[in-house]
Amino acid sequence: MPDGEIKPQNVESLPGAAPKSAAAFGRGFLYDLWYFAALSSELKPGKLKRYEMLGEPVLIGRTQGGVAYALRDICPHRAAPLSAGTLVKDDQGQEAVQCVYHGWLFRTADGVCSSIPSLVEGQGLNSERIRVRAYPIRESQGLVFVYMSSDPRSAEIAAEPPTFAGVVGGGPKLVERMDFDSHVDQAVVGLMDPTHGPFVHQQWWWRSSKKQLVKAKAFEPRELGFAMISHAPSKNSRAYRILGGAPQTEISFRLPGYRWEHIQVGDRQVLALTCLTPVTETKTRITQIIWSDHWAFGVLKPLIRAGTRIFLKQDGDMVNLQNEGLRYDPPLIWIDDADKQAKWYQQLKKAWAAHRAAGAPFVNPVAATILRWRS
Repeated sequence: MPDGEIKPQNVESLPGAAPKSAAAFGRGFLYDLWYFAALSSELKPGKLKRYEMLGEPVLIGRTQGGVAYALRDICPHRAAPLSAGTLVKDDQGQEAVQCVYHGWLFRTADGVCSSIPSLVEGQGLNSERIRVRAYPIRESQGLVFVYMSSDPRSAEIAAEPPTFAGVVGGGPKLVERMDFDSHVDQAVVGLMDPTHGPFVHQQWWWRSSKKQLVKAKAFEPRELGFAMISHAPSKNSRAYRILGGAPQTEISFRLPGYRWEHIQVGDRQVLALTCLTPVTETKTRITQIIWSDHWAFGVLKPLIRAGTRIFLKQDGDMVNLQNEGLRYDPPLIWIDDADKQAKWYQQLKKAWAAHRAAGAPFVNPVAATILRWRS
């Protein structure tokens, strides 16, 4: 039943069938997890902004009191986007979004309809039995996360939002976004692919396909994911040289789509977070956020920003090229050890889906190991 549809007894219901958590590669989405939506600084009091996440329209805003909220961005009356409306106070003094079409009010705190202006005395409709879906929303470390539940009626939160250790240097030094025309699974696998760099990212300041080395990296399981434990960058990873000293880097991944690189150079740090947020089945938003107290981000910031944009565009161009083959739905060959992280991702997805379906504890399928490849 659609949002807000009135039953014969004037009883409202939230969206009917709960979306199914899909473990199949390249199809569906993982639910009961926190997805990155925006930077906290992007939510201005009183402003309404429309997002699309996992194929769902989501209004994300901040009340005049400074509280972030997220509502389904469809008025249940005549389907106008609530994000086209305004933030007001209802008769009870609570902040609510007013639909631009007929003025219905929906409280930011819980999505309940607190007023229908067209109603007259004696018509017997209790507006508070109508509501739009209110999504759990959290702010942490300057980031905004929205919880996408498999059951719109459930108040359960399966896990807390991710935290990323060691954020330094105040606000982000760099934020770049790009939409890839791919399912989130393909975007994740491309993100963790350790061997495409010499071929896709051939810049003098990065590396060349002619100077490949055999890499051996130690991995271990982490919360909802895994990590390539702290190590010195490879000698042919030229970009690290601008940091000077003897950098050590640790790279971790966790569901549903976060890659976190922590680079330590003496007493200075570079912290790079890549968030993959599914927009639709065929579009994924990539957000790159970097914090640092390293001098390079004061002196070389324009060059670092340009390099980040080049990297994202090269990956996006490769996604578009890959789509030419994927539209025929061919079987894909994943090999050890170069594609082991991609295999782990698929195993993590299946383990999470099974955990949610059965209500059993989540068991991380990743085991500590050393992977070897040439790149």
